[in-house]
Amino acid sequence: MSLIPKKGTVYVVDDDEAVRDSLQWLLEGKDYRVRCFESGESFLSRYDAREVACLIVDIRMGGMTGLELQSRLLESHSPLPIVFITGHGDVPMAVDTMKKGAMDFIQKPFKEDQLVTLVERMLEQAKDAFADHQSAASRDALMARLTLREAQVLERIVAGRLNKQIADDLGISIKTVEAHRANIMEKLNANTVADLLKIALGQTPAKA
Repeated sequence: MSLIPKKGTVYVVDDDEAVRDSLQWLLEGKDYRVRCFESGESFLSRYDAREVACLIVDIRMGGMTGLELQSRLLESHSPLPIVFITGHGDVPMAVDTMKKGAMDFIQKPFKEDQLVTLVERMLEQAKDAFADHQSAASRDALMARLTLREAQVLERIVAGRLNKQIADDLGISIKTVEAHRANIMEKLNANTVADLLKIALGQTPAKA
């Protein structure tokens, strides 16, 4: 049996050591990898955006607050799912965090089952976001292989222009358009025009 947890990473950011220890004990017992930080600043210095993970953060902390940490992550376009830990008086504030994209908030003292359910939901979302990111990166790498002229031809193919129209648009011969079209198909690993359109539009072509 592997000693590496398979369920994903849970970041815990809280300036209360007892809360960090409690969450780490609970979540590691459920086979999650847990990484704890005592401040938003220390978390940001160690956070790896390439990791499938989620974040549990206290809304009130000394130094950077949970709200400020959320704002920093939003500024960097991080897809990291977030759940806030709140005290009773923080509920209106927590509602505001959800308007900014947080998945949920839990009140102290929180129920273990409720927290584990939220973590499961967050990691499912994180896996989807990571897959989307990987797909976009793969598409960008393929598109970068095109020459400027090939990119211009592809743009017109996507717009539904016929070879003759593309030739007229770009002031080149139909045979040249056909040659560019063949090169584009090869460089983007597209077997059909439908595949080509899906790749250009950021969709995933069906497997053969």
